[in-house]
Amino acid sequence: MDSINQRIAEELGVRPQQVAAAVALLDEGSTVPFIARYRKEVTGSLDDTQLRHLEERLRYLRELEDRRTAILASIEEQGKLTPELARDIAQADTKVRLEDLYLPYKTKRRTKGQIALEAGLGPLAEALFANPTLSPETEAAAFVDADKGIADVKAALEGAKYILMERMAEDAALLEKARTFLKQESTLSARVVAGKEQEGAKFSDYFEYDEPLHSLPSHRALAVFRARNEGIISATLKVGEELPGTQHPCETLIAQHIGFKPQERAGDKWLSEVVRWTWKVKLYTHLETDLLGELRDKAEEEAIRVFASNLHDLLLAAPAGPRATLGLDPGLRTGVKVAVVDSTGKLLDTSTIYPHAPRNQWDQSIAELAKLCAKHQVDLVSIGNGTASRETDKLAAELIKKHPELKLTKIMVSEAGASVYSASELAAKEFPELDVSLRGAVSIARRLQDPLAELVKIDPKSIGVGQYQHDVSQVKLARSLDAVVEDCVNAVGVDVNTASSALLSRISGLNQTLAQNIVAFRDANGAFPNRAALKKVPRLGEKTFEQAAGFLRVMKGDNPLDASAVHPEAYPVVKRIAESSQRDIRSLIGDSSFLRQLDPKQFTDEHFGLPTVTDILKELDKPGRDPRPEFKTASFQDGVETLADLKLGMQLEGVVTNVTNFGAFVDIGVHQDGLVHISALSEKFVKDPREVVKAGDIVKVKVMEVDIPRKRIALSMRMGDTPGEKIEGAKPSGGAKRNERSVRPIPQANTPAATPANPAMAALFANAKQLRK
Repeated sequence: MDSINQRIAEELGVRPQQVAAAVALLDEGSTVPFIARYRKEVTGSLDDTQLRHLEERLRYLRELEDRRTAILASIEEQGKLTPELARDIAQADTKVRLEDLYLPYKTKRRTKGQIALEAGLGPLAEALFANPTLSPETEAAAFVDADKGIADVKAALEGAKYILMERMAEDAALLEKARTFLKQESTLSARVVAGKEQEGAKFSDYFEYDEPLHSLPSHRALAVFRARNEGIISATLKVGEELPGTQHPCETLIAQHIGFKPQERAGDKWLSEVVRWTWKVKLYTHLETDLLGELRDKAEEEAIRVFASNLHDLLLAAPAGPRATLGLDPGLRTGVKVAVVDSTGKLLDTSTIYPHAPRNQWDQSIAELAKLCAKHQVDLVSIGNGTASRETDKLAAELIKKHPELKLTKIMVSEAGASVYSASELAAKEFPELDVSLRGAVSIARRLQDPLAELVKIDPKSIGVGQYQHDVSQVKLARSLDAVVEDCVNAVGVDVNTASSALLSRISGLNQTLAQNIVAFRDANGAFPNRAALKKVPRLGEKTFEQAAGFLRVMKGDNPLDASAVHPEAYPVVKRIAESSQRDIRSLIGDSSFLRQLDPKQFTDEHFGLPTVTDILKELDKPGRDPRPEFKTASFQDGVETLADLKLGMQLEGVVTNVTNFGAFVDIGVHQDGLVHISALSEKFVKDPREVVKAGDIVKVKVMEVDIPRKRIALSMRMGDTPGEKIEGAKPSGGAKRNERSVRPIPQANTPAATPANPAMAALFANAKQLRK
């Protein structure tokens, strides 16, 4: 465990003691939000980002240790564990390296090399390798034995070749060298499968595509994998060009590793053939599979990181606040679904109107909406951004124009996931009598009031702010997104007397069962008067209370501190502050000028250090402060409703809906998001689009290109860019051109001497002999 803590500490750039403390807390059942907020003294103020990384690495490294233990036990059981091998296994720092070392000892089906060894061809293989001056044909003649299945000289040499090939292919040091070389020098090469050009038109960027493996971005890697999985393209790893009469760079690497250099000796041609076959038959296939798998894993990790980052921004989008809201779920033939909710999100009324074709009940629809708004004193109109959204937006605009006395404000919101919520078990329990289609309108209204409270009811994967989200590990994706939701909910905190069970279940220490118990207890006994009353909830014990209490707010309760992020365990500190100033606790809250004069060091003790006391004073200054930004809205341009309405050079306002590694997608109100390429986000160089924008931002963009057949819009946030001109710095989506890269020569430093006494191969043979025991 010490080695794991040390390694994580080095990666995070913190002290091992900090990691050890955090690991102990995690193992005790503490959550990341709780540790980050309320155990700063213990961990040395590790933040939630550091703790999430620590949590992931701890899981990986513990799995690595478990695998290391199993491998050592397996090899020792075989009686083949040498001190050198044990050392190498102990020093292996990745699962790949560990599996390379274990490869020779794995139980496997009988291979051609094993069959040749059983036939007694081991001495022939060793002799021909050790002394290239020997004639292979002459030496092999002595091993011809029909009874052993060795019919002639050719069969004997074939068997000896496979023995050497398999030993080289199981040489961990050689595998590491070849893998490292390929990572730096290989190119991912994709070609369209004949006859698939039309079917796979959306992948046309990858029909003839080459890009260096080491610099391949995740989104292009995932695009290649998807196209390959759909049978549109083939994809392979290549290293330079194979010219007739030349040795492949990886064959040169193998020869150097085993100390072989052709000198026109009798056995050189045969040994060269062994080297060539080792690369082509054994190493290439194995390493290509490994490296493409590693590429996919890294691309998935990056895609998951992008999704998590976008989800974080979306969840922490500015809430419109507790205001009565009318939700419109747009539709054409099926009508526009209408729902009115009060300031707390409680459903008040529903309706369905048909303002669009084929019924065209425009005036009647406006009258119905005006009636509902007046009846329930509606402040906001929330419009889903799906089909018929711009037409419905027009309807809302005319409603506002015709009825200024209602003082309405309209906002278009993302309806991603609303249909998923509508058909969910949660929605069915909340609105058992309500039509599924109307539930979507309720969700659209509520997500304007409080995006976080509503979006937690939807599976994060259904919110749709990722790139290639269906192509990545769904287990890893779910784990990452759940962590984001947990962090966001706890960063904001929830009102325990109004929160849904879905929202409560995301609070530190709680789960779905406990959340439902809290709601049931609240329904049966009325509002919680204070945090301490939570201990009466069935199955909510002391440990759970410790983890959850600081994130649960009791507004207007018995204790004013219950409405803040001050943890109940720290109430004595606040009491001490109040007593020292001879003031009532209520009078302290919000008194910024007084609180800023206090020295937090005066109130520390053996239980609460400077970080905690500092946090307490900040919280007393602005109790229950919301980390989310101020609510703002974007205005779509009138008359721009479809792709056909767009004109090059138009300057429009839009909302960032998704941020990827290659740019940002922006909703400009035409039912198709436009892309601002990373090179067009700013006049300055941008390494990561999140440096400039995040999901939910309102931005000004310029229309650069419109491709109606492919439904693509190119936008720029640089107002000086000229439509039709190539954006400076933009990289072609196809990556590097074919054969554009040259391959560096194999490093010559410390090259083994071309002698039979080469230590690398000697060790390989020694290892092979151990295997035969």
